[in-house]
Amino acid sequence: MDISLLQWIGYTASIIIAISMTMNSILKFRWINLAGAVTFSTYGFLIGALPVGFLNGFIAFVDIYYLYTLYSKKEVFEILEIKADNRYLQRFLQFHDKDIQKFFPGFTYKPEMNTVSFFILRDMAVAGIFLAHREQDHCLVVGLDFVLPEYRDFRNGKFIYLRLRDRFIGEGFKKVIAEGRSEKYATYLRKFGFTPNQEGLFEKELVES
Repeated sequence: MDISLLQWIGYTASIIIAISMTMNSILKFRWINLAGAVTFSTYGFLIGALPVGFLNGFIAFVDIYYLYTLYSKKEVFEILEIKADNRYLQRFLQFHDKDIQKFFPGFTYKPEMNTVSFFILRDMAVAGIFLAHREQDHCLVVGLDFVLPEYRDFRNGKFIYLRLRDRFIGEGFKKVIAEGRSEKYATYLRKFGFTPNQEGLFEKELVES
C-alpha cells in the first residue's frame, strides 16, 4: 500500500513527539516537543482535522512560552568547594557513575589528584561537579566536569570557563587542559574554545599571549 505525503507527515510528527518524551533535559524536551507539535498541527490542518490542528498549535505555544522562560530565567550560579575526602562527594560519584562513564569512560576517582574541586550550584541546587588538579607550567588539568542531565544546557560550562576565568587566573593558572574521552565531551570542549594539541588533549588558554 502506498503511503501518501500527508501520512508521512503524521508519522514523522508522532516519531518526533515520541523522541521528545525520552529526553532527560527539560530544554531538549521543549525544543523537540515544539518541533513535533508544529508538525502535528500542520498535519491536522492539512487533513481537515481541526481539533488536532488547534490542540497541537496550543501545545506549540506552550512550548514556546516555557522555552522563553528557560532562556530568560536569571539563575544564581555559585560554587561549593569541597575537600577530597568529602563523603557527599564520594557518594555523588558512586550514584552517578553509570552516567559519568558515558562522557568520561574509564573515570576513577583519585582523591590525591583532586586539588581543585567544587560543586556547581544553580539556585542552590547541585547542577554538576568539577574536579581538577594543578600541573607544571601553570596548567589546570580537568579530571571531571560532569553536569546532571536536567542541567545540560551549556550554562554550567559558561559559568566555569567564562565567569570563573579570572578566578583561575588569580590562582596562577594560565591554561586549562582536558581529555576528550568521548565525542560528546569533545564537542562540549570545542564549544568553549578548547582546541586539540599535539598530544591529543584539548587545551584552552586563560591568559592571552
